[in-house]
Amino acid sequence: MTVRYWGDIDTHGFTILNRVRRAAPHALSVLMDTETLLAHRAFWTREPTPHIEALTGLTDAERALYQALCVGLHGDRIRLEQELIRLDLVESAMAESCRGSARPRHHVKLA
Repeated sequence: MTVRYWGDIDTHGFTILNRVRRAAPHALSVLMDTETLLAHRAFWTREPTPHIEALTGLTDAERALYQALCVGLHGDRIRLEQELIRLDLVESAMAESCRGSARPRHHVKLA
């Protein structure tokens, strides 16, 4: 069984993903990447209290984005709530992950 996790792109979202991976080490994250974050800049809010700790259950790409959020690389306390990501992108990414892609490939372009 494949476990998929789709959460907010913020420090808490990656902390939850890390916890999910304790129970399901092969869980796939969906739309929790730099491309999605940067494409939705207009929808960013501020994370009230970032959660910063060493997360050992993330992939290299996830860890890089988590660390970028921790140090404010893209801005101070950035949060992209999952509900603000375009539904067509979510549907496409989930469908791709269900077709067996190890990592869903999506190209985010906002009009």
